[in-house]
Amino acid sequence: MSISAARGALPCIGAFFDMDKTLIAENSGSLFMKYRYARGEIGGMDLLRGLGAYLQYKLGVLDIRNWTKNMMIQFRGRSESELEKEALQWFDEMVAATIYPEAERLVREHERAGHVVAIVSGATKFVVRPLAARLAIRHMLYTRLEVEEGAFTGRVIEPICFEEGKIYWLQQFIEDQQIDLARSYFYTDSITDRPLLDLVGHPVAVNPDPLLYREAVRRSWPVRFFEAPRWEEELPVAPA
Repeated sequence: MSISAARGALPCIGAFFDMDKTLIAENSGSLFMKYRYARGEIGGMDLLRGLGAYLQYKLGVLDIRNWTKNMMIQFRGRSESELEKEALQWFDEMVAATIYPEAERLVREHERAGHVVAIVSGATKFVVRPLAARLAIRHMLYTRLEVEEGAFTGRVIEPICFEEGKIYWLQQFIEDQQIDLARSYFYTDSITDRPLLDLVGHPVAVNPDPLLYREAVRRSWPVRFFEAPRWEEELPVAPA
């Protein structure tokens, strides 16, 4: 069923979007590590380890839960407000230009249809919130970090918003918004999101990884390929 065909339906249809490679053309974690490296906050080995972890993730061999926990330890004691400011600057410098125009148009199309649009990402709010603000998306589900007295404890609030964890955080949201998953949409590039793709009535593979592409073809799911943003090649590059 097309989006336009759903216009007359009850306003309880969700349109959920993964973030990396779905709304934006890059991996936000890699961009943030490059940004911190360029500012001298991490060294070359830290950058290589981060990029190596991303490759492991794409190959499906990364223990994303333990990796996330270990990564967040480095923020222990850091001010939440300071990270929010840094994340906004990072977004303006490195992320805004990577937003897929087709993805933004798709968001607007769902909104015009009266659907409840939300970003559902394994990233933290410091990554997701600036993108949601730029796209005027009200709802966000993300991995949460523990904060005490305005500073990070270095701990992650379980479960992280990944694989089955996305469903955990989505459950309360869909109950609050009275969303019917059987009539809802989910857009993602990654096979790791199969648990959520299986739940919605309209799963859509966007710029899919090879495993998701194979699954989408096997199950006759729609597949969409977005054109790279025009200014993607002008992203700042970390110094050699």
